Amino acid sequence: MHRKYRKLVSAGLVLTMAGAMTLQGCGQKEKTGKTEIELVQYKPEAVKTFEKIEEEFNRTHDDIHLTIESPNDAMTVLKTRFIREDNPDIIGIGGDVNYSNFIDSDMLMDIFDYKGLEDIKEAYKEIDKNLEFVPEKGTYAVPYVANAAGILYNKEMFEEHGWKIPTTWDELMSLCQEIQNAGIQPFYFGFKDTWTCLAPWNAVAVDLAPADVCAQVNRGKTTFSKEYKEVAERMLELLPYGPDDPFAYDYNGACTAFAKGESAMYTIGSYAIPQIQTVNPDMEIDSFVMPANNNKEENKLNSGIDLQFCVMQDCKNKEAAYEVLDFLLEDENVQAYLDAQKAVPCKEGDFELPSTLEGMKEYIKEGKMSDYQDHYYPSEMAVDAQIQTFLMKKDSKAFLKKFDTDWVRYNRDIIRKVEDYEKSHND
Repeated sequence: MHRKYRKLVSAGLVLTMAGAMTLQGCGQKEKTGKTEIELVQYKPEAVKTFEKIEEEFNRTHDDIHLTIESPNDAMTVLKTRFIREDNPDIIGIGGDVNYSNFIDSDMLMDIFDYKGLEDIKEAYKEIDKNLEFVPEKGTYAVPYVANAAGILYNKEMFEEHGWKIPTTWDELMSLCQEIQNAGIQPFYFGFKDTWTCLAPWNAVAVDLAPADVCAQVNRGKTTFSKEYKEVAERMLELLPYGPDDPFAYDYNGACTAFAKGESAMYTIGSYAIPQIQTVNPDMEIDSFVMPANNNKEENKLNSGIDLQFCVMQDCKNKEAAYEVLDFLLEDENVQAYLDAQKAVPCKEGDFELPSTLEGMKEYIKEGKMSDYQDHYYPSEMAVDAQIQTFLMKKDSKAFLKKFDTDWVRYNRDIIRKVEDYEKSHND
């Protein structure tokens, strides 16, 4: 097995052989006499959009045939194919720790010479650079679309009661009390599903903790007990304004309850809007940035890269892959994705944002945003479950102590790599 695949195995990224057996036959390429480019992307909810892109690309290109796969569990498919050294030419993944691991394993091509990068917003290129465990010289992804997390709200309900959008934490707490006094539940959370606990956590953390807190901890400059203390306190302050049992509803249940007008607000990202609108297509939804700070100038939009494209290191047709990237970045294709998925463009341009993001447009326009903190957390650490347990037990000191201990446990190799990098560059 090639060195880079062994590194993935040692990092715990490879799945069981049983999973591999169920995926036999993946990646077989149709022979058309043209240059074949295969793209595997991890957003199954966007399959119809990508089917149209694939069809239009192949209709307008005589020398390249594009195949886009959108499997339900794309990361499982990809990691299994990596083991078999059956890589697609391009992968469409999120800006998270998987991307960090792929860079660290030397699997992605340095696309520094791809001209399309000139049109990508600097904020998202910076987010990608921050995801590198240690600074790399190259560029390894083209950010495509992002999502935004904060607070969704029932616009009609707010207008009916004359409630104002809060810009500080104290204003948010006052608003919640005002909504409660009107006999309406301020929030739904969906905390029965552990991953939903990360939505408000991330949105609060970007205002109160350094954007590079994980990197700082890896360098031994600070601790999570110090940097996340206020974040944990804010999370507990939200709980009284949700259901009596915040863990009784899962994501789907919370989306449904919010869609039916059972709460005024929902602490979730823009990715939930299509789900909510399947229950109530006529619901007027808008959003605003989580105002976790009492200085409104220090609040930031929690926005991360939801989908980006990477060319694999062993892609044999770099020019054809770049032509596919060019097509994906054409304004009409970006706009089609935004319309379908209620997303935020990573490309500069005069794109029409969904009305559901009206309250966040100023932050998007100014690039006043910061990445999801959980994009840096190792999956083995199960931070979402740790947050859920903390919210049940309400013991912030024990939670933060465990966070620090587990971070060292699950990031030992990365911390050593950072130490070696720092030592070599300080000598």
